[in-house]
Amino acid sequence: MQVKDLMSSHLITVDREETVAAAARLLSRHNVGALPVTNGGRLVGMLTDRDIAVRCVAANFDPNLTRVRSVMSAGAVTVPAEESGVRAAKTMGKHQVRRLPVTQDGRLVGMLSQSDLALGSEQSEELSRAFRDVFGASPSDLR
Repeated sequence: MQVKDLMSSHLITVDREETVAAAARLLSRHNVGALPVTNGGRLVGMLTDRDIAVRCVAANFDPNLTRVRSVMSAGAVTVPAEESGVRAAKTMGKHQVRRLPVTQDGRLVGMLSQSDLALGSEQSEELSRAFRDVFGASPSDLR
């Protein structure tokens, strides 16, 4: 099973020049924990709810004035759309991330989450084994 068969193609992104407060509203509105950060449409990093809590709020920065670029995690790890779900799970484990931006021909085309892999593992025993090996849990533990 390939990443393109597992990923969500509904992309919510945030520009690096946007305020952290606006990004937080996007996270809330779309019920997601991370946003790909773009600059002129090019992926430049990821912003997580944890980035906002630790790098902005706990650091006493004003989220209405602070730009996403100041608190994002630069240099996002990505996965190609044609990659296998098993290799994507291993990439998540290696980099200790729960979400991966998915690229095709250098463009951002989707997001792959740990829960996407868990759902896909219901259809693939190989992916289910990889999920248990990488995350130390059964895919059903996420439900």
